[in-house]
Amino acid sequence: MSEPASISTGIAERYATAVFALSKDGGNLKGLESDLDQLNAALAESDDFHTLLTSPLYGRDEQLAAISAIAAKMGLSETTSNVLKLMASKRRLFVLPAMLTQLRAMLADERGEVTAEVTTAKALTKAQSEKLAKTLTAQMGTDVAINTTVDESIIGGLIVKVGSKMIDTSIRSKLDALQNHMKEAR
Repeated sequence: MSEPASISTGIAERYATAVFALSKDGGNLKGLESDLDQLNAALAESDDFHTLLTSPLYGRDEQLAAISAIAAKMGLSETTSNVLKLMASKRRLFVLPAMLTQLRAMLADERGEVTAEVTTAKALTKAQSEKLAKTLTAQMGTDVAINTTVDESIIGGLIVKVGSKMIDTSIRSKLDALQNHMKEAR
């Protein structure tokens, strides 16, 4: 891992640990989970929000004002809002996506769940997602939460990562394997 990436990960872990501890002590883990859902949705849907977090063109005061307004508009919990404001004042908003990932893992761990990273060619329906979660829960012997991402380049099928295990049933990987076999046959 490169040094800047490991520094960012360390910063994200420290903020995530603080937010989690404050939310847990305040008995507001459900509120924290709701905040995570809203922030993840905002990151996925808004390029402007992502730019606010990462662009050096926005000054400390501009980021603080913007993140305060966003937190108020979203109705985020006091703990989450205060941490976002602190991150803005310290110019650390760029680690927000990594912090959200850390918090998801901490919440899943608290519930005794394992998180499965699932990549699909197109978005799963709620029924498909529930069926996949049920199947993975049966296979793993513990509750499995699913975090899905869409990557059209896999053409079809699924890529499922649970801990150190990975199951790749994507069409892209099958085509790559077929291409390798054809090269070996020459």
